[in-house]
Amino acid sequence: MRLRHLAISTILATLAAPGLAGAEAKPALTIYTYNSFTSEWGPGPALEKSFEAQCACDINWVALEDGAALLARLKLEGANTKADIVLGLDTNLTAETKATGLITPHGADLSGLSLPIAWKDADFVPYDWGYFAFVYDSEKLKAPPQSLAELVDGKDAPKILLEDPRTSTPGLGLVMWMNEIYGDKAADAWKGLKPKILTVSKGWSEAYGLFTQGEAPMVLSYTTSPAYHQIVEKSDRYKALVFPEGNYMQVEVAARIKGSAHADLATAFLQFLVSPEAQKVIPTTNYMYPVRDIGADLPPEFAALPKPEKSLLLSAEKAAANRDAWIKTWIETISQ
Repeated sequence: MRLRHLAISTILATLAAPGLAGAEAKPALTIYTYNSFTSEWGPGPALEKSFEAQCACDINWVALEDGAALLARLKLEGANTKADIVLGLDTNLTAETKATGLITPHGADLSGLSLPIAWKDADFVPYDWGYFAFVYDSEKLKAPPQSLAELVDGKDAPKILLEDPRTSTPGLGLVMWMNEIYGDKAADAWKGLKPKILTVSKGWSEAYGLFTQGEAPMVLSYTTSPAYHQIVEKSDRYKALVFPEGNYMQVEVAARIKGSAHADLATAFLQFLVSPEAQKVIPTTNYMYPVRDIGADLPPEFAALPKPEKSLLLSAEKAAANRDAWIKTWIETISQ
């Protein structure tokens, strides 16, 4: 492990050497990610500033609607992609992404990770995690549903905002969640949920924006989302629901692109992404749990967040094997 650390340090030192930096234009590292990551309140700006100070390089963000759109973009571009790194996929997409042949082992040391699941994937670097949840406005909804069954079957269940599973990892997460709970009765569950759906957005940012604008009292988001309102707005108005059936877990990941012209720089960035310095940025910008223990740097508001007694997570292989069929069922049921 020490040799790997030395290699990473050598890469960064070489890139930062004044003579080399001044001799030619800075190398540009192109990272495909989702738009909330690069927003002014997201982690992108802080991570960019910190990493660029170490590497004497430039980060070029390419932002798409949401995580699932990243895979579609990679498939479309194939070996001609300009990306050096893709950041914002999750475990529901990793097997399918690996199957494109565009991903190469990351080469980073992940021995310092602290995740609720064991991590052994040599191609993907996890950088945050959390639980999908329905978040509600407590000023508009005094009696929210207390279970997924109540939300699906309840005649008086509130209107909700969802994300499209074809372009959004939260939307895809809900598809996995529903199928894990309902199995071969998932189509019936979608039919029960359909009358409550106000609109389906391409990505999380659009859906959550409509929610905070008051378009609907509930939105598909994360158990950690209320922490933003508590920390930034000093408000307990928005709350997340944990269901007795369990909440579906998400682990977000980044990966190196095989054809990258900046392989060493990409590995250095992925190593930086799991460093204490970078992980301290995640909770108050991406409002997810960090992948390593950051001690007192984790805001106290996170300790008070609701935690599911039961967490759900399909294997990457099972998610990939069923993704298309389950999305087809979602399309056929929701569009009827």
